[in-house]
Amino acid sequence: MTVENKYKALELETPGVYELEGLEVGVTSNCNFKCDYCCAYRRDDGSKIGAEEVIRLIRDIPTLKRVRLSGGEVTLRFEDCVKIVAYCTENGLATQLNTNGSLLSRERILRLKEAGLSNIHLSFNFTDAESFGAYYGMDPRVYDKVVENIRLCVSEGLETVLETLLFGPTQENMPAISAMVHDLGVRIHEIQNSIVMDHADRPGWNAVASREALVRSVNELIANRRPDTELYLTCMDRFMDELGFKEEPGVYFSNCVDGKKQLHLHGNGDILICELCRPEVIGNVYEGTDLKSIYANRPKALAEFLENLPCPAYDALFPAGS
Repeated sequence: MTVENKYKALELETPGVYELEGLEVGVTSNCNFKCDYCCAYRRDDGSKIGAEEVIRLIRDIPTLKRVRLSGGEVTLRFEDCVKIVAYCTENGLATQLNTNGSLLSRERILRLKEAGLSNIHLSFNFTDAESFGAYYGMDPRVYDKVVENIRLCVSEGLETVLETLLFGPTQENMPAISAMVHDLGVRIHEIQNSIVMDHADRPGWNAVASREALVRSVNELIANRRPDTELYLTCMDRFMDELGFKEEPGVYFSNCVDGKKQLHLHGNGDILICELCRPEVIGNVYEGTDLKSIYANRPKALAEFLENLPCPAYDALFPAGS
């Protein structure tokens, strides 16, 4: 793991003790893109949360190590993002910004860097504008803007992570995607295993990669990894041994920390186990739930989750009875 990329350290530790070390904050549920993959919980409901409120909530969590800002499209609330990142930097907390990249600019990238952002995280699933536009329901020209902004992030020295979802539309194109990630100057490539999501209305989003496709794609990625590139394979730790995967220098099967060490805070105050994989409400900060003691008090839904540790990625690949 690169020394600079402090944010990823949490996933490289085995989550043996359950406490709140990471908080993902849904700064806004609104988005300028038209896909329905992310923001699983109450997307586009207009909920938002300002910098002052976020800082108030995280100030008193002694176990907190990092804060992830997400959406919707998080840069629709750009000034709030800068303030939160600056506060976290001043207080020793690592930060990540999850963005689609379309609303960035050189000025914005520099401001995030100056505020101390640990890394910027962008989805990257397609190697051409037409496929991008068709899938996301966007003008294909937006793709060129996203690519330009990725290059700017790299050239301005902002730690950049590109994440590719390994699912139906990408499973046969992973080597080309990996090559383009490298060509863009990015040296951290995260591969997110696909899961079945009840909220995803568009047919393609639930095109989960088969076991055979996943094994083939992961092995191709590892075999063709450039020596200067790090691979983080997420939502695969529960079955990596079962499928014959092995870690090696530069290849990490990240531990899942959602629900165990990390929770999601929606703009309306709801606290979720995981906004994407398990959007189950376990409390609300405006209705008496205290983030700093939530693991000590363990609401019923959280206690049940920690007892059973369900994994939708595992269930998608190894359905009951298979």
